[in-house]
Amino acid sequence: MKILFMGTPIFAVNVLDKIYQNNYDIVGVVTAPDKPAGRGKKIMQSDVKLYCLTKKLHLLQPINLKDPAFIDQVQNLKPDVIVVVAFRMLPRVIWEIPKHGTFNLHASLLPNYRGAAPINWAIINGEKESGVTTFFIDEKIDTGAIIMSKKVNIEDGTTAGDLHNELMELGAELVVNTIEKIADNNYHTKKQVLSSDQKKAPKLNRINSEINWNKHNTIIRQFILGLSPHPGAWTTVSFKNKTFNFKIFNAQLSKKKFSPKKIVIDNGKLYIGTINYSIELTEVQIEGKKRMPAKLFLKGYQNFESYTII
Repeated sequence: MKILFMGTPIFAVNVLDKIYQNNYDIVGVVTAPDKPAGRGKKIMQSDVKLYCLTKKLHLLQPINLKDPAFIDQVQNLKPDVIVVVAFRMLPRVIWEIPKHGTFNLHASLLPNYRGAAPINWAIINGEKESGVTTFFIDEKIDTGAIIMSKKVNIEDGTTAGDLHNELMELGAELVVNTIEKIADNNYHTKKQVLSSDQKKAPKLNRINSEINWNKHNTIIRQFILGLSPHPGAWTTVSFKNKTFNFKIFNAQLSKKKFSPKKIVIDNGKLYIGTINYSIELTEVQIEGKKRMPAKLFLKGYQNFESYTII
């Protein structure tokens, strides 16, 4: 079974490694081109590329997936199947090449949470379970026929980072199982059936990661957990006519009652009021400083009650 793998971030690395460890014939790996990043504009290589260099895997980094030269490269590799994990949308001319098709691993129980940030939105929405799904790619995003899926329970206090790591391991197992099923021609696909209450997973940005304090503390806490560690739920605080970006990475529910946005320090603990009760902040980061436990933060900001949320 000749496999062409496509992926970019660490989530994809774990899957690729599982395929490699199971001694499949990986004829090539496609990942994002190197690009400058950070203040120094240092050239950064993808996590998948770094892994490939250690294993001496054949690497392709096309800028344009419709480039005839890239299409020829893929055709010449003669893959039996293409496996896609956290990569770009593929043109039909690519995903139709393998005789056994092209399948994708998605970090949700499809058809729910189609989109770029399924892990985050599952936590934000307070889901009690999540999972991973493999499906054959078609013309649209995350809409193809489902091959296999696996579920996991989401415990109280789980962050997006926690769920990411759990689904990364589960997804790697599911991909290998899917390859086995395809190789043996022992699988049955299931069409995705949409419903009126289908949940979506749009891309996260600066606007939709801002905390709305005029909500219940349970909703705000899930929002914080769902954006931790990346991109981080944020709010703006003001002190002496200066404003600072303030991120919250973890919090606990509290029965203490304060007005929305009110910052309170009580017995060495940091609270912010919501529309019903409050939340106790346990891990934070103020602009210009490192992320840290709230107790350590308060040692340097003992006057934080004097700050206001705007």
